[in-house]
Amino acid sequence: MKSARLFFIAGPTASGKSEAALRLAENLGGEIINADAMQVYGDLAVMTARPTAQDEARAPHHLYGYLDGAMRCSAGRWARKAAAAIEDITGRGAPAIIVGGTGLYFRALEEGLSPVPETPAEIREHARRRLEEIGPEAFREEVIARDPAMARLPEGDTQRLMRAWEVFEATGRPLSEFQALPRTPLVNAPAGKVVIEPAREVLYARCDARAAVMLDQGGIEEVAALMERALAPDLPVMKALGVPEIMALLSGAIDRDACLTALQQATRRFAKRQLTWFRNQAPDWRRGSSSDEVVEVICSTGA
Repeated sequence: MKSARLFFIAGPTASGKSEAALRLAENLGGEIINADAMQVYGDLAVMTARPTAQDEARAPHHLYGYLDGAMRCSAGRWARKAAAAIEDITGRGAPAIIVGGTGLYFRALEEGLSPVPETPAEIREHARRRLEEIGPEAFREEVIARDPAMARLPEGDTQRLMRAWEVFEATGRPLSEFQALPRTPLVNAPAGKVVIEPAREVLYARCDARAAVMLDQGGIEEVAALMERALAPDLPVMKALGVPEIMALLSGAIDRDACLTALQQATRRFAKRQLTWFRNQAPDWRRGSSSDEVVEVICSTGA
């Protein structure tokens, strides 16, 4: 990869990180790459607060809404595409700005990926059917019998359990064996890294406002369209922030007021989990309390 400036902007939902990335891109002539696990899906523009057409007119955006909701996007799959986008952007002499709230995506770029082979679609479908046939508890036990290291995964982590089952089925080797192999970082340019951490009361107020947008500006229609597709309930897009709550509204299980309350609670809890992750896993990253501060930190010091 050619030497060029590379920036990471991370933070919880509703923190203002997308606006910070936009302003930085405008100031530096840079391009933005998505690092949010749900914004990769084309089905949920409103529910995931994906950049608008007006945002995209301000600076080039990459890896937003490029996957169908019927697909799964792992950190490895995203990281390979992100590395290629970084190569292209920096190769043209422009800064690349990675922005999002999925910490594992940033880690995959910095630390590299385990050389786990891709599994055929028919094996992935076999894993899904097997989970449905025997249930989550028995499926987890079956995975652990093949790969004891997977005992660290809870029963509810069906995505990783299915991945372990698929890899063993396809290769005859446990996933943990591949994960123990050496990794090579996917980026080698120095990265300016900043986490945006608003004051708790500010963040929670923004979370509540974000939840209201989900209900009032198209989120209901997006979730209704997902429900019409009858997608597998374990797909990431079906478990995206706010989707279960609006599904409950559409099915008549709760009314609109209860849905809004549930959406606000879920959004605040999600933001809190993201804050905790970055505090524990990225303690050496610089901090800023607002998009203004993040842009000022990067532009004045290069992060």
